[in-house]
Amino acid sequence: MRIDVECIPQVLNVSTSIGPCLRTSQLRSCIVRYLPVTSRPSSLASLVILVLIAGCSSGAPSSSSSSTTTTTTTTPSIPNLQPFADPTGNVSTYTTAGVIDESTSFFQPLGTNGRTCATCHQAAQGMTMTPAANTTLFNSTNGTDPLFTAVDGANYPTAPTGDLTSHSLILNNGLIRVAETLPAGTQFTITALSDPYNCAIIADPATGRPIISVYRRPLPSTSLIFLSNVMWDTRETIQPLATASTFSANLDADLTQQLLDAISIHAQGTSTPSAAAQTSILTLEQGLFTAQATDTAAGSLSSNGASGGATALAGVNYYPGINDAFGGDPQGKTFNPNVFTLFGAWLNSSNAQQASIARGEAIFNTAPFQINNVSGLNSNNTALGNPNAIQATCSTCHDTPSIGNHSLPLVMDTGQADIAGNVTGLTNGLAALSQPNLPVFQITGCKNAQNQPITIVTSDPGKALLTGLCSDVNRVKVPILRGLAARAPYFHNGSAANLTQVVNFYNARFGMGLSPQQKTDLVNFLSAL
Repeated sequence: MRIDVECIPQVLNVSTSIGPCLRTSQLRSCIVRYLPVTSRPSSLASLVILVLIAGCSSGAPSSSSSSTTTTTTTTPSIPNLQPFADPTGNVSTYTTAGVIDESTSFFQPLGTNGRTCATCHQAAQGMTMTPAANTTLFNSTNGTDPLFTAVDGANYPTAPTGDLTSHSLILNNGLIRVAETLPAGTQFTITALSDPYNCAIIADPATGRPIISVYRRPLPSTSLIFLSNVMWDTRETIQPLATASTFSANLDADLTQQLLDAISIHAQGTSTPSAAAQTSILTLEQGLFTAQATDTAAGSLSSNGASGGATALAGVNYYPGINDAFGGDPQGKTFNPNVFTLFGAWLNSSNAQQASIARGEAIFNTAPFQINNVSGLNSNNTALGNPNAIQATCSTCHDTPSIGNHSLPLVMDTGQADIAGNVTGLTNGLAALSQPNLPVFQITGCKNAQNQPITIVTSDPGKALLTGLCSDVNRVKVPILRGLAARAPYFHNGSAANLTQVVNFYNARFGMGLSPQQKTDLVNFLSAL
């Protein structure tokens, strides 16, 4: 592997601060991204590596009279809870293995294009990837890193290598192209109103079925033992994750299918990885827990009675349906809206940022509003009776204690992909976002709750691309909220550039009526997760 030249100053600063001898694991903890061994290192990177190695013999300067050379081989790894800087402090990942071993299959190319799981899932970026890091990598490699392979790392599958314009979505919004073939018997008709990359809808050469291109954020490959759905549109939820007795086996099955599909599609693999390689990836993934570790102004998020950070996260009790907001807890427990209780001890802190984070937690748990016009809640959910309005707080949908996803499988449409913005509050909500330049689709042939024909204009039909059902149009899963600060932009389509935009969207969408201070407090809390 070689070191990205952009990271060399950081390596030099760290090595200077801790002394002349820098262990291999420490060196790797300082780099933003590793590049394949097939990439030729620049002379500067090579020079720095040689300088660091030269200073790591016995701690004393080498001598020309020395007759013995000792070579020490170390396994590349990321230390447990290694902090990585993000916009509000540091994020870290706890691993049950004690160290993230980079010799495992997660970090090995198992396809034909040089990609590994770590290509899109970086510890320094909350176990996903971010536009800023992608841009640095693109510039330092002239766009030749496997991340930018045109199959899905560019705006369209025939994009030329190294062309900035044709890689704008992954560089500006951190989006990967997802190509979905509509199933036979699809209930609706879909057409492209806008096709900026000339691949919005193409015909499958084998079946003639329409292939739809949408663009989505890679979900973090961490805290996976809390999942209730795999992938935004649930397409890798092969076995349901709704029952405690089958959860572990089904999660293994789902994640196995997900990694096989990722190797086949994203890594363009031509053969199935060995059982040992599959087990290696599953074991590593299911032992990872990522959370914000420090806040620049508040300090450690596990100090003074707080219980933030990845170590506490790894110890959270979970079972499918825990604290379900709609009465589905299998143990019969009543929903408790106080989903997050990490920072209550800071409510009266003399540190202004700590107090703000605690207030934001209380707002998340208790600030009331009405959920309306959300498919999956107000409609297309017979279990709830399709209520016109639901009295809610943020924790109603994000009901898993200390985690923040929904503890039972649930997909819903809160409107981020709805280009028309024709429901109450949505127009103002969309105005708060930074929408990427995505294809725009028109969907016809569906009806509303009053059995009237409707036309839907969207940038991503969501789960409907998997099922072909009108009831699933625009619906996606509720994601885990831990480690948010490290992995902007937000929402499945990257339409919220930062957490301020996320809060402003929901404040307008559901008429929450938050004051400027309350918005700030809520953003500070979300950043501390």
